[in-house]
Amino acid sequence: MQQFDVIVVGKGNAALCAALSAQEQGARVAILEAASVEESGGNSRFAGGVMRFAYDSVKDLQLLTDISEEEARNTDWDSNTKDEFYDDLYRVTSYRTDPELSEVLVTQSFEAMVWLRSQGVRFVPNYAAQSAIVDGKRKFFGRFPLEVSGGGPGLVQSLTDTAVKKGIEIFYETRAVSLIYDDERVLGVKAKRQGKPVEFHARAVVLACGGFEANTEWRTRYLGPGWELAKVRGTRFNMGEGLRMALDIGACPYGNWSGRHATSWERYAPEFGEVNTSHDPYRHSHPLSLMINADGKRFVDEGADFYNYTYAKYGAEVLKQPGQFAWQVFDAKVKHLLRPEYGGKAVTRVIANALEELAAKLEGVNPEGFLKTVREFNAAVRTDVPFNHAVKDGRGTVGIEPPKSNWANPLDKPPFEAYAVTCGITFTFGGLRIEPETGQVLDVNLNLVPGLYAAGEMVGGIFYFNYPAGTGLVSGSVFGRIAGTAAGAAARVA
Repeated sequence: MQQFDVIVVGKGNAALCAALSAQEQGARVAILEAASVEESGGNSRFAGGVMRFAYDSVKDLQLLTDISEEEARNTDWDSNTKDEFYDDLYRVTSYRTDPELSEVLVTQSFEAMVWLRSQGVRFVPNYAAQSAIVDGKRKFFGRFPLEVSGGGPGLVQSLTDTAVKKGIEIFYETRAVSLIYDDERVLGVKAKRQGKPVEFHARAVVLACGGFEANTEWRTRYLGPGWELAKVRGTRFNMGEGLRMALDIGACPYGNWSGRHATSWERYAPEFGEVNTSHDPYRHSHPLSLMINADGKRFVDEGADFYNYTYAKYGAEVLKQPGQFAWQVFDAKVKHLLRPEYGGKAVTRVIANALEELAAKLEGVNPEGFLKTVREFNAAVRTDVPFNHAVKDGRGTVGIEPPKSNWANPLDKPPFEAYAVTCGITFTFGGLRIEPETGQVLDVNLNLVPGLYAAGEMVGGIFYFNYPAGTGLVSGSVFGRIAGTAAGAAARVA
């Protein structure tokens, strides 16, 4: 038996933020991580590292990273005011996001970024993926001009280094099994460490061990038939145990339990994400493409918005297609704009100098259907509207379904390239109901569960149907800090 003030289950961004915040309250803290040292870090290790937070101007950004005055003057740094953040979050979630949780997320997002920097996390401008030169001036777009140096792995490593320096104990290969609960309050966690049972007693427990995206049975149960066929973008360790443990003692489920973050992913990627090549299977340049299914037909509006507002739902659309795959097709006009992952080695790509040749190379696709789709699309493009990939340019189509609202170009300049994709699931939206100001879990009667807190992907009610890119890491930091601070304070007075 091990005795601590606070036990944090999980070791991703939210868990580490909770542990550090609890330690700041004077609590003795332990982290339980199911994975080994090499595979630890949860889904955060697989994140690209972009951060969506509220800011008004470059002056705010200069509090987070080094931006010279010349850079500040000569760059359009975009903006993401609190109102703009609210607007995006509500629009993308079809106005279902919980008002109280979203208010906490938006209003505390910048403060969380400042705190992360104080914990050793470094941020850098997101030049490569979210900016372009327009009329001789660099312009950011998509409302997240900063990313973590080193991406998700850099974030986890920085927070881990700080946790170790501050004396937080980390138990690897230790999978939580159940909560120790006396029908009144949570008193710790039962776990298996390297296969052997062990108990960790504490005055407070923070669950921050992710959703159930790696559990094929749960995916089929809650997301629906066919979801067992999706690839898992991130960690293989997120099996839903934290959710099950909490529900077993009467915690209240909340949020979009049939919802998930799922994106276009390399068709022949491994079953689970691989830490060392976690970004290679990304296929996020779909707004510049035609997305073609096995019938040779388009099935989404590829240009509905910037990729960061559509990528997390279009994976589900790919999964619905015959054979659970699609091809993203580009021509030479936009080749130079594709994200770097398209140039990688583990890529299913075909190249042709004529559309008829390309049609014959698209494995599993009806060639006549594809050529008919391209002819109709090319004729429908509004070529009178200038193309500009740095803004929603309104260069759309007329008279076809589905339309393409922006960035529509006739597919007419060889060589043509196509990339095979399937669905990659990142995380699930269903979670637990918490008290927004403390992160304390509520039971089915909406009473507080003494001693139990939740953070990160285990918090239900924030994301519905879709997801604005960069929000997950910030949400994990915000609610991790809240849960850790409350748990640490409660443990010290219990």
